[in-house]
Amino acid sequence: MRVSSSTTIHHAYKKGAAAMPFLVTRSITELDGAIYKCWVGCMASSSALLLGLSLLVLGLCCCRVQGGDGGGDGGNGAVVAIYSLGDSITDTGNLVKEAPPGMFETIKHFPYGVTLGTPTGRCSDGLLMIDYLAQDLGLPFLNPYLGKNKSFDHGVNFAVAGATAVDPGDQFNITVPMPFASNSLKVQLRWFKDFMKSSFGTDEGIFLLHFLLSIGGNDYNYEFFGNKPMTEVEKLIPGVVKTIIDAAKEVLDMGASRVIIPGNFPIGCVPGYLAMNARSSEPADYNKAGCLRELNRFAAKHNSQLQRAVAELQKSRPGASVAYADYFNSFLTILHNATSFGFDPASTRRACCGAGSGEFNFEWQRMCGAVGTTTCAEPSEYLSWDGIHMTQAAYRAMSRLIYHGKYLEPQILSFPEKYGQT
Repeated sequence: MRVSSSTTIHHAYKKGAAAMPFLVTRSITELDGAIYKCWVGCMASSSALLLGLSLLVLGLCCCRVQGGDGGGDGGNGAVVAIYSLGDSITDTGNLVKEAPPGMFETIKHFPYGVTLGTPTGRCSDGLLMIDYLAQDLGLPFLNPYLGKNKSFDHGVNFAVAGATAVDPGDQFNITVPMPFASNSLKVQLRWFKDFMKSSFGTDEGIFLLHFLLSIGGNDYNYEFFGNKPMTEVEKLIPGVVKTIIDAAKEVLDMGASRVIIPGNFPIGCVPGYLAMNARSSEPADYNKAGCLRELNRFAAKHNSQLQRAVAELQKSRPGASVAYADYFNSFLTILHNATSFGFDPASTRRACCGAGSGEFNFEWQRMCGAVGTTTCAEPSEYLSWDGIHMTQAAYRAMSRLIYHGKYLEPQILSFPEKYGQT
């Protein structure tokens, strides 16, 4: 699972054109090279999943709509497309399209995609939150930008597993090669602009009624995985938050009228982080739910700074609707009420797919899909799929709580009655 994820949703309307929308302590050197290469890409989903495990986050999502006058709340028309930017929390196949031969092979094969019946490049057993959002809007799933001969009639997914919010050249000083991290938010935003120009002749004057920014978790994950002390990683928070907010401002300047910015997941509850810190942690380090207090406090600190920045953005852009998506508390709601959501309370801190040993069913040397790993019989009873990312069932529950519930502050989405909740 990934921790930090920023999610923003927008609808874009361009006069005279069809409507479209946008929308992990063990030192790295201790990891087996091949396994690390396979894992870290999917692991770096977003600030939301691993930090929140975005999960991690900053993914950008915009939606273009039909009808309306393109201004203010004129988003009464039907959303016909979604554009998404982010990491593994929202990547529907870009990483596996661009990865060199031999890298990230596990996510190209079963058990990844087992619930769907086929591997798709998603870092889960099945669908992601972005997929449920599309369904609820009456749209098909988003095709990956790097896919060949794919239809982009209903939007494009620019998210790449492992991507960061801050560009690697501006932040990282790690010796481990991370080719996927080069597809930062800045790069994805450029892809989006290039796509809009080639498709519509401009990247301005498009009224983005719903825009999703879901990224940021990997900025912290790579540092934690590099065994950096908490005090050092905390210094990154202001820069990550600023990058996310600057991207939101850029999209708003392009015409967006509605933006959703997600926070981080409680990464101290993620099996991968729990296993990584098991030997060095004392009983007092855990809360009643069995999560690591310090890691959750870190995620909460990121969220607090992000929320303050979002509030300032809201004040400076009174004509736009800017919302904060609370990944942290929506995840904890599911964790604390596992049974009522259909999950096995005894499995909330275990990975469905993993090495099959230990309290968390997670070993760095044997990640999901590697030789010797096993998959649980009922993924729908687990929150965590591979110790880093969530299961389809967990993503579905999150989607309901956020997009249809009280964890989108304020609630700025509306869905066609014909489709409703999936």
